[in-house]
Amino acid sequence: MEETVLTARAYAASSATDPLVPATVERRDVGPLDVLIEIKFAGICHSDIHMTRGEWGPARYPLTVGHEIVGVVAEIGSDVTKHAVGDRVGVGCMVNSCRECANCLAGEEQYCLNGNIGTYGSRDLDGTITQGGYSSHVVVDEHFVLSVPESIDFAAAAPLLCAGITTYSPLRHWGAGPGKKVAVVGMGGLGHMAVKFAHAMGAEVTVLSQTLSKEVDGKRLGADGYYATSDPQTFTTLADAFDLIINTVSAPIDVNAYLSLLALDGTLVNLGAPPTPLPVGVFSLMGKRRSFAGSAIGGIRETQEMLDYCAEHGIACDIELIDAAEINQAWERVLVSDVRYRFVIDIATLPAV
Repeated sequence: MEETVLTARAYAASSATDPLVPATVERRDVGPLDVLIEIKFAGICHSDIHMTRGEWGPARYPLTVGHEIVGVVAEIGSDVTKHAVGDRVGVGCMVNSCRECANCLAGEEQYCLNGNIGTYGSRDLDGTITQGGYSSHVVVDEHFVLSVPESIDFAAAAPLLCAGITTYSPLRHWGAGPGKKVAVVGMGGLGHMAVKFAHAMGAEVTVLSQTLSKEVDGKRLGADGYYATSDPQTFTTLADAFDLIINTVSAPIDVNAYLSLLALDGTLVNLGAPPTPLPVGVFSLMGKRRSFAGSAIGGIRETQEMLDYCAEHGIACDIELIDAAEINQAWERVLVSDVRYRFVIDIATLPAV
């Protein structure tokens, strides 16, 4: 293999405060069970910003982020059986786990009892720090490489590897479907996917957003109702209304106010990860046997199920395709919710270094 393949073009951060700049990352040699992927598109997730800016703890620099990756298989190891050269594939938020603990054996690698290995910023099995998808190539164990159906637009498929599975998994787990009333808090990258999935699953869907500025979009994507949370009357009108609330926002919210919107045995599931704790009053839970839960991504099996479900139901992310030179500007727009609804980087525009 040519050395130039293993030295991948990338965009990287050198600190928590500096902008991302063109760089290179070194990729390991392709092992017997490895897949070398030529990355075509990478989504921008709010987690990329949190991680790079040290909001979830100290990061290791230089750091290349990105865990919404789609591309084409360029090479496979001698023992790979799941993928072939030329296949359309994707990689999400993790690239390895112990695969021996009870959770891994149950297909829930994201909850590996020994800690899964994240696509970026994690210590890999060989001791190196993983580097993500804002790059031209990546080498990943075949178990963590997903097949991307041909019927899904390739660029719009990239955010499914995080925003898609992060919303699909809790909706499946908590039984969204006919006869269920589901509320989605936030109409951003995760929120718009939650609306699409909950609608496709047959639930009655309501969006709870700060304002009504995206109401037309919300109803186009499948919402039956749309309310502004900046209006105090919303919390009176919708009291005890929902079986399930999916909170997709990364900013702190008044958890107790949202718990009041749940019916008997309802559940509020937090998907966003604000940097500060969310206070919960126990009486908000006890009154109607309500639950406050959290959910991460999904396991590899469920992620593949989600991609196949998207292909079957014609679901993909609504995206804004950008060049690599626009990444820093895109990050600033993400922070003020100025994107509809996910930025995706055209990796072909990465400059040579």
